[in-house]
Amino acid sequence: MSRKEVDLFVIGAGSGGVRAARIAAQHGARVMMAEEFRTGGTCVIRGCVPKKLFVYASRYAHELEDMAGFGWQVGEARFDWPTLIENKNREIARLEGIYKRNAEAAGVEQVASRAVVTGPNTVRIEATGEEIQARYILVATGGRPSLGPDIPGRELAITSNEFFDLPRFPKRVLIQGTGYIGLEFACLLRGLGAEVFLASRSGHVLRGFDEEVRTHVLAEVEASGIQMVKGVSFSRIDATADGGRRVTFSDDSTLEVDAVLLAIGRVPNAQGLGLAEAGVALDKVGAVVVDEYSRSSVPSIYAVGDVTNRVNLTPVAIREGHAFADTVFGNKPWVVDHSLIATAVFCEPEVGTVGLSEEAARHRGHEVDIYKSAFRPLKAALSGRQSRMFMKLVVDAKSDRVLGCHIIGEAAGEMIQLAAIALGMGATKADFDRTVAVHPTAAEELVTMRTRAN
Repeated sequence: MSRKEVDLFVIGAGSGGVRAARIAAQHGARVMMAEEFRTGGTCVIRGCVPKKLFVYASRYAHELEDMAGFGWQVGEARFDWPTLIENKNREIARLEGIYKRNAEAAGVEQVASRAVVTGPNTVRIEATGEEIQARYILVATGGRPSLGPDIPGRELAITSNEFFDLPRFPKRVLIQGTGYIGLEFACLLRGLGAEVFLASRSGHVLRGFDEEVRTHVLAEVEASGIQMVKGVSFSRIDATADGGRRVTFSDDSTLEVDAVLLAIGRVPNAQGLGLAEAGVALDKVGAVVVDEYSRSSVPSIYAVGDVTNRVNLTPVAIREGHAFADTVFGNKPWVVDHSLIATAVFCEPEVGTVGLSEEAARHRGHEVDIYKSAFRPLKAALSGRQSRMFMKLVVDAKSDRVLGCHIIGEAAGEMIQLAAIALGMGATKADFDRTVAVHPTAAEELVTMRTRAN
C-alpha cells in the first residue's frame, strides 16, 4: 500500500475510529489511522474502563460493612491506592494492546502522531510532515474535559484525565459538577474513604434525568456522607503550604482540600485539526456538523463519536463508526438510531435508564400512566443497609407502550440493558405484566407493578 494514497484516513484511534478503520479494511479499503496519544481513546485509557475498575474498588467497602449481618467476621481492612493504580495500568495496557493488534490484523496501518486535515482529501502527519492523499477522511477525535471559566488558579485543579494517575490518594476532595462524571467520582472517592464535597449551583444532580430519579439519588448521595456545596461558584483556587488547594467561592467563603476535580462536562476535540480551513462546518460548541450518515459539509470528510456531540457514549461511537464503514466501503448503507439509547450512571446507588423521563413524555404531549416502586432489597434485610431501590415505568396511556424505564440500585446498569431490548421492540405495559417474575430478585418489580401512581 502506498503511504501517499489511501482509501480512508482515520484521525483518532478511540473506540469509534478503531471500529471504523477495522470494518473498512475488512471491506477491502486501504486504511491508515493516526493517534497522537494512546490507542483506545478516552473510554479505554482514561474514561469508562478505569472508572468502572475504581467503582468496583470502592464498592468493596460496602461489601465489608454488609458481611457482618450475614455472619462473617473479618479483620481490619486497609485500602492501598498505589496497588489499585498499578493493577489498573496493567489492565489498560492489556486492552490497548488488543485494540492495536485487532487493527493490525485487519490490515490497518497505524501511525503514532497527530494528524491535521489540509484539504478535502489530504492529511498531514505532524510527526513527519508527510502529506497523505485519502479518498475519505474520518474524524474520530472524541472530546476533552471542559475547564469552565478562566478563574485565577484554574491550572491547580485536575480533570478526569489526570485523576487515574494521581500518585497519592486525596483524602479531601472538592468536585465541581454533578452530572455523570462528577457524581461517579464523588461516590467512588467516598467509597474509598475520602471526605468529598460536591459543588452544585442548583443544589441538584443529574440534570436531564427523570425528576424522581434525581431526587432519590440526591438523598442517597447525601446519606452517604458526601457534602453538597450549594448555590455558589468558584472564584479562585490557591495552593496551600502543605500542597493542598484552597478554593474561594462566589460568596467569599473558602474550603481547603487535597485536590479539586473539575467535572463540568466535555467539549468536542476538534480544535487545531484544520477542519474549518478545509470547509467543514462546526457548530457553536465546536462540534463537527454531520448528517445521519455522519457526513460533514465536505462530502469526503466524515466524523463519528463525541466530536460530533450527538450522543456522547462509547457504544454509540462504535455503532456510528461501523455504520460509516459499511455505508461507504461495504455497499450496505445504514444509519444509527439515536432515539432510544440505554445508559447507566455508576454512582452509588447505580442508575440505569432508557427512554423518556416522565417530564419529557408529558412535554412531548403524551398522556402517561406512571408505575413506580421504592423498596429495601432483600440483601438489606440482614446487612442493615438503609439504601432503597427505585423503579419507574413511564407508559403511554393511550397505546399502553412503555416509553421509559428507570432503575436505581444494585445492578441497575445490567437490568437496563435488557429492558432496552423490550422498549426497542415496542413492549407494552401488558407485555411486562404477563411476564412471569423471577423470584426473589429486585428485577421482578419491573413485571409486578400493577397500581398506577398518578
